[in-house]
Order: sequence, then C-alpha cells, then structure tokens
Amino acid sequence: MITVHHLNNSRSQRVLWMLEELELPYQIKLYQREATMLAPEALKKVHPLGKSPVITDDNRVIAESGAILEYLAERYDAENRLKLLDEEARLQSRYWLHYAEGSLMPLLVMKLIFSRMGQPPVPWLLRPVGNAFGKGVQKAYLDKQLATHRDFIEQHLSRHEWFAGAHFSIADVQMSFPLQALSARGGAATSPAIQAWLAKVQSRAAWQRALQKGGEVKLS
Repeated sequence: MITVHHLNNSRSQRVLWMLEELELPYQIKLYQREATMLAPEALKKVHPLGKSPVITDDNRVIAESGAILEYLAERYDAENRLKLLDEEARLQSRYWLHYAEGSLMPLLVMKLIFSRMGQPPVPWLLRPVGNAFGKGVQKAYLDKQLATHRDFIEQHLSRHEWFAGAHFSIADVQMSFPLQALSARGGAATSPAIQAWLAKVQSRAAWQRALQKGGEVKLS
C-alpha cells in the first residue's frame, strides 16, 4: 500500500488530494513540525533530505511533489481520470506542474522567511533590525515579483477553466498549494479568476476528503 509521509501544514496535502481524486487506498504517517517550523529529524529516516512530501510504494521512495503526482498518474490512473488527450493541454499541464515549484514557490518561501525576521528564533536584540530588513526586502523586491506572477496567473485563469485548459489535471493539484499560500497572505484578494479557481478546487469532494484525513492547512 502507498504510504504518505505527511507533514502538517505542508505541500504533502496535495499528494493526499491526488490520491483521493484517483480513489486509491493509502495510509498516512503523520509528522509534526518542530518549533522552528522545520520538519522533524524522523523524516530523514525515510528520505535523506528529511522533507515532505515523500511517499513509499512497494520498495520505492519517491520525493518531490511533481515527481509524486506524475508517478501516481502514470502508474495508477487506470480510468484516465486525469489524462489529457489534447497535446496543447498536455504542454500546459507540464508547464504549470514545473512552474509551481520552479518559479512561484521560491518567492513565496522567501516572503515567509523575510516576514518572520522579527520573530523567534531570531534573537530578541536583533528582532527590530530583522523586522525592518525583512519589510524592506519585501517592499523593494518580493512584493513586486509576486504581483507580476499573480497577474500572470490571473490572466491565464481568466481565459481557461483549469490550468491545462478545459479539463482538470495534475497541474491544478500542483498549483493548489502556492495559490493557497498567495491568497492566505493577501496576495490575491483582488484577483477574481484566482479566487474562483480556488473556490472550485475547495468544493471538490476529493479535496474535502483529503482535508478530513490530513488536517487543515494554515498558511497565513
């Protein structure tokens, strides 16, 4: 059976959602973040990098969200629930699958880090400086970059029902976490197409089942 090594408030929630979309049996091994917000050392017993998401299936250990989603689709989507027949749709799906982690998530992670430079574990004497520095980097660079990406995504979703076009695909699963994060941190409040897409995603029965099993994801 597939085991999802699931870290709370993490990108591994997408893997649970994917498994629910495919209606596959699986089990969850839950890990809790440390006070530092890092994953616990126990995850290094599963994969050397000690990060989530990671799944085990038979004798395979598979890490990285995109690789996991592709593996599950290729091996287990026997009913072609997420298969795209149109070549252009497949290209779009592949693009957004890689864009999510290659272009958008690094900026969101940087924003999270710089927004917390005035908080523990930063030493209290340095917190005022850290806070001012973090706000400066966000204003001068990160917020502008994220606005560019937000507008890019908004334009795409205003013309397409799903990221690959007319049909739901693994690209939507992959893009869910960064768009949740962007929305939770106030970066998509005035983006109606993004908000409509998030509402569609969150209304899916598989999404709801994944939340019940994996827990709510708090990103604000």
